[in-house]
Amino acid sequence: MGTTEQRVRRAAIELFAERGFHGTGIRDLAERAGLSSATLYHYMGTKEDLLVSIMRESLTRLVTAGERLPGASPQERVAGLVQLHVLTHAVQQEETRVVDDEMRSLTPARRAEVVALRDRYEALWQSAIDDGCSVGAFTVSAPRVARLALLEMCSGVARWYAPDGPIPLPELAVRYTEMALGLLGGAEVPPADVAGIRVLVDTVWASQN
Repeated sequence: MGTTEQRVRRAAIELFAERGFHGTGIRDLAERAGLSSATLYHYMGTKEDLLVSIMRESLTRLVTAGERLPGASPQERVAGLVQLHVLTHAVQQEETRVVDDEMRSLTPARRAEVVALRDRYEALWQSAIDDGCSVGAFTVSAPRVARLALLEMCSGVARWYAPDGPIPLPELAVRYTEMALGLLGGAEVPPADVAGIRVLVDTVWASQN
């Protein structure tokens, strides 16, 4: 992605996170990116095109990282997914907030592509939870509701986490893992590899910029 495209994408992420999709105008985007409105159209297409591109890239990265996670047991898979989600939402706060908040802003024709990617990512979670229930590792009575609750809990990190706050990010990821497995009724908490997952997050994001 060239420098101008990066500036447009960065401007859009910042403004969509600050003001929302509908609260951001073309003139706002052009000003933030340091471009004329005509030049902006050349690089972004429509405003919805830009939003779809941001969502597609972000969700593709999550899917890529999720499919690369180590771990064989349901507990290990859930732990890895929780740590991936927490780390991603803490490190890429604006981008993940845009993806989480602006799905409703897409027209039906454009929403289908993004929803398919989101569903592919969430299927990794559902599969791990369902497998855990099947083998008795988890005792939660509503696996689908549990998946939604865990995703909502982990996504919230993007709204409040501060790098200079009292909780170091690796510790936060471990605490969220413990809470997630507790919610599922899992007695075993596998050893954490937060450092390894952070490397995975950084690698996936860097490789697709």
